[in-house]
Amino acid sequence: MQLFNKIPNPRLLRHQLGLNQEAFWGSVGVTQSGGSRYESGRDMPKAVRELVRLVHVEGLDLSRIRNDDFAIVEYLQQAHPDLYKHLHGAVQAARAARQISPLDTPESGTSRQR
Repeated sequence: MQLFNKIPNPRLLRHQLGLNQEAFWGSVGVTQSGGSRYESGRDMPKAVRELVRLVHVEGLDLSRIRNDDFAIVEYLQQAHPDLYKHLHGAVQAARAARQISPLDTPESGTSRQR
């Protein structure tokens, strides 16, 4: 799924994951009643769509992200673009080879098979 693309059927995605509305929508900061409206066809804002994609499609645990993480990425991109490109490629290769999610690392012991 590409960035900011519409999620064609959030209800189907929720059912595929085996989650109730409260768990599914609550994990991205949306109330159950708000999620119900999105499932009934109301347009989701881009930010909500992207959070749904990150959390429920990509498997990202938002509680593990810290502000410093973003600062480190930005610093690497600006000050050491070659290193950033190398690290990005290494993570992509590891993810493809081991089917790990974006934040799972071998050192953390949280690699998940998909």
